[in-house]
Amino acid sequence: MDLIEKAVSILMHDGLVVYPTETVYGLGADAFSEEAIMKVYEAKKRPISMPISIAVSDYDMLCAVAHVRPGMQNFIQAVLPGPVTVILEARKSVPDILTGGTGLIGIRIPSHERALRLIEAFDAPITATSANIHGLKDPQTPEECTVPRELLIDGGRLPGTPSTVVDLVGRLILRRGAEADKIEQLLSAL
Repeated sequence: MDLIEKAVSILMHDGLVVYPTETVYGLGADAFSEEAIMKVYEAKKRPISMPISIAVSDYDMLCAVAHVRPGMQNFIQAVLPGPVTVILEARKSVPDILTGGTGLIGIRIPSHERALRLIEAFDAPITATSANIHGLKDPQTPEECTVPRELLIDGGRLPGTPSTVVDLVGRLILRRGAEADKIEQLLSAL
């Protein structure tokens, strides 16, 4: 069994997997399992009221979990895959716990090959929050991943700049991160 197969098996059993992205290490769990999502909150010591983003492998999977309104598709396809989290209206299939009661969901399509392989092999969204205790430094190296987990997929040292978070419903940047200037220009054209 290779590492990705082992990670998928862990995810299928509500376990936690740390995986590399093009920004920082993420903490992955089955985004449709409330039990797995609760483990993410507990592992990070994150307040339950704070939403958790998810990662998908492609645009079709994104559309399966969120409503893409007219005019949003071109923006999404221009920035994803990449270091951007887009906030969209969640579909009913998305557990309320992920949205923090807002009805909105943050979604990434990572451009890191191992992250994409993991999500494709799992064939469903996984959580996409940083693999650190809430409020601590975003992890760039495996040693900085301070959360409990069943498996860590080592991707070496990562850039460390978190994703830029864009609320496409409100059309504003909530967190400036990687490629923020480019994102700002694309957003102003919406």
